Amino acid sequence: MARDRGRHAHPRGAGLMLTNRDIAELTDWRRELHRFPEVSRDEAGTAARVVAALAPLSPDQVLTGLGGHGVAAVFSSAAPGPTVLFRAELDALPIEEVSDAPHRSTIPGSGHLCGHDGHMALLLGLGRLIARRRPARGRVVLMFQPAEEDGSGAAAVVADPAFAAIKPDWAFSLHNMPGISFGRGLLKAGVVNCASQGLKITLGGKTAHASQPEAGTSPALALAALIDGFTHLAPPGPLRPGYRLVTVTHARLGEPAFGIAPGAAELWITLRTTEDAEMASLRAEAVALAEAQARLHGLTVAFEAHDDFAASVNDPEATARIAAALEALGMVHDDADLPMRASEDFGRFGQPGTRSAMLFLGAGTDFPALHNPDYDFPDSLIAPGVAIFHRIARDLLG
Repeated sequence: MARDRGRHAHPRGAGLMLTNRDIAELTDWRRELHRFPEVSRDEAGTAARVVAALAPLSPDQVLTGLGGHGVAAVFSSAAPGPTVLFRAELDALPIEEVSDAPHRSTIPGSGHLCGHDGHMALLLGLGRLIARRRPARGRVVLMFQPAEEDGSGAAAVVADPAFAAIKPDWAFSLHNMPGISFGRGLLKAGVVNCASQGLKITLGGKTAHASQPEAGTSPALALAALIDGFTHLAPPGPLRPGYRLVTVTHARLGEPAFGIAPGAAELWITLRTTEDAEMASLRAEAVALAEAQARLHGLTVAFEAHDDFAASVNDPEATARIAAALEALGMVHDDADLPMRASEDFGRFGQPGTRSAMLFLGAGTDFPALHNPDYDFPDSLIAPGVAIFHRIARDLLG
């Protein structure tokens, strides 16, 4: 209708664009997702909302249940060509949101405080444009991935037998980045996110009456030594090749009682390296340190790995495709502040035969940081984000 045509918020050279109505509807949908956040591996309701929003676009195929609750929409052309995948994330965080916004979270203890609701809106916006003009060749896959926050989702998706039918030749993603000027891109080939792994260490001893601690085997001294040892094993420093970091994130000793000398302890640490190959070495050092303290104090020790993130590595050719799109749209980019210490599981899509790359897109300098309780995705980032994805798709598929 005529009222849908007019001036739109878009970068220079965007070509086929979102209308004002599109932007308003995508904003409303993003805020609906924000009101109903679901944490990693519990995203059934979010996935259902995605499937319902995709239905009017008439994709050629919709796959559900990928790697858990993942959803993939496929838009095909009549001519052979590459498969180009664009990814967004379904999951929210187990953090209580602090907000007066009308669309604030309705789920206690959970919030979309990383912007995955906004990333989903970007992908839906791309789907609207692709549905209006199908690619000249190949196909576009919109991948709504589960469980990014705990590092399990991308690995589960690519391991899912159903994923083989849509295995991409190219894979792209973007993440909003507070603290960076609005619309500025951070982009480079090579490592852009560190590998990381959570390690839970459980120490076992023997409880005793608090009046006779010598009758038991307390893990208190071992726990104290390990906190100190891990803090100094790989402390914070400049992020350069070979970078390593160990962060103590949680500790528990005994029971909250004054009459019991402790007989058990837990220590949670996060290991971080710039290269996947370094992770095994750092983990071996951490395990050896814990085992030595356990022997010294007569304790048992057990280990559990969690939140396993591979390093995200941008393929040079895929990175060049993103750079070309940004430049065509008149959007500035550089490689400052890369790689990042933070982890991201998108690198799992860069398997053999797939060229993958991720862009970090500035959300504004005066803006709450990711995972802050007062963070909220900036809706004004929807239009430029869609334009970037759409330009990449058109450059590759016509």
